[in-house]
Amino acid sequence: MSGFEDDDVFDDKVETELAQRPERAASPGFSLVVVAGPSRGQTFAVAPGHPSRVLVGQSPSCDLRIDDRLVSRRHAAFEIRRGKLRVTDLDSTNGTSVQGVAVLDALLVGGEVVTMGETQIRVDRLADQAPAAIPSAVRFGSMVGASPEMRALYPLCERLSGALVPVLIEGETGTGKEVLAESLHEMGPRKHGPFVVFDCTAVPPNLVESALFGHERGAFTGATESRKGVFEEAHGGTLLLDEIGDLELPLQAKLLRALERSEVQRVGSNRWIRVDARILAATRRDLDHEIQEGRFRDDLFYRLAVARIELPPLRRRSGDVLVLAQHFWRKLASKDTPFPPEFAARITDYAWPGNVRELYNAVARRVALGELAPIATARPGAPKPAGVPRPSAKAASAADWIEEILALELPLPRARERVVEVFERRYVERVLAAHGGNVGAAAAASGIARRYFQLIKARHKG
Repeated sequence: MSGFEDDDVFDDKVETELAQRPERAASPGFSLVVVAGPSRGQTFAVAPGHPSRVLVGQSPSCDLRIDDRLVSRRHAAFEIRRGKLRVTDLDSTNGTSVQGVAVLDALLVGGEVVTMGETQIRVDRLADQAPAAIPSAVRFGSMVGASPEMRALYPLCERLSGALVPVLIEGETGTGKEVLAESLHEMGPRKHGPFVVFDCTAVPPNLVESALFGHERGAFTGATESRKGVFEEAHGGTLLLDEIGDLELPLQAKLLRALERSEVQRVGSNRWIRVDARILAATRRDLDHEIQEGRFRDDLFYRLAVARIELPPLRRRSGDVLVLAQHFWRKLASKDTPFPPEFAARITDYAWPGNVRELYNAVARRVALGELAPIATARPGAPKPAGVPRPSAKAASAADWIEEILALELPLPRARERVVEVFERRYVERVLAAHGGNVGAAAAASGIARRYFQLIKARHKG
């Protein structure tokens, strides 16, 4: 696939390929029946094609809520995989067992009894049924994915984009939580308003309150002028609170007050300012576990998790590695540069622990460095794909700067920062040169928001 195709042509090709695939065979559904414990009598049906994992626990956000003091807030998850029901213990306090045997992960066929605390859940296999129709669309806004796992999420995303309720977006690092949040904004009624992102991990704790709510001139040392916070900046639009699970408890209380009153008070002021912003929150953490450990307020959780979306990791998105890699290639490579087949062979046999972000970086490196790109995309012990050449001396020399950083013997976080700094600087220089210094065009070609591209550019200026 070459780089000149626009999004519509690309989507049509992928959708045509999906239509030509044989229909999925009928698959059994399963019923979870609570047969013992305080919540005896409750049931929940797990149907083929369910858009996300079925969560079981004490939390109100769980699909099957269990009122059992020995059950964790988010205790276990169920999902249908290849005609069987997979149960996964979610690092619960008291564990999960199947037929009396403690398990972390198990495949069930029906008839088993799953025990959590004082609760027993019988798994009943239902009659085979055709899976629910999955939309043929391969994207939602800027979110791209043709796997059944992603396509099953799009109808929920469509409904939530038109609503104004808070949404909690959960998922591992790099799964595309911010991309989904921006898509919810762009596909919704507030698309003409601002979309503001506040990263709870990027601001020093002593400045978070000012960044959220603003400050008046002279409120603290260095406050030489009044400044709006992100709530005011997002007025009439959407505010994404990214990595909300990292916000410290005292600030959680102030954030809750702002959400409840739709008002903020700048640091150094006694005046309340009315704000109207749709709130989205994203986190890589299990907030139910954080609540259980006393690190997150349950009342704030209820305020944020009116609706929730769990983004699956890339390793669970069947076939999306190539779809995403080709999509990124079209954005990053020159129009006459075809997607290299041998690169495709390498990236399909890798678990992508860094998820979509890691895949994007791998494609960006390949575009920037060509065959010299230092990329290791094979599982340990996996056979080398046919046609993939051994690394040359030139390829090894291309990674010398990494060796230089390793020689400094820095702690892992600092060493990783140095590597990212070098790559970002080289990447920004290359993409800006390719687009005549036009920041807007370079950001669009990079597949990232203009705001982030400008931040990266400024960080490496000079």
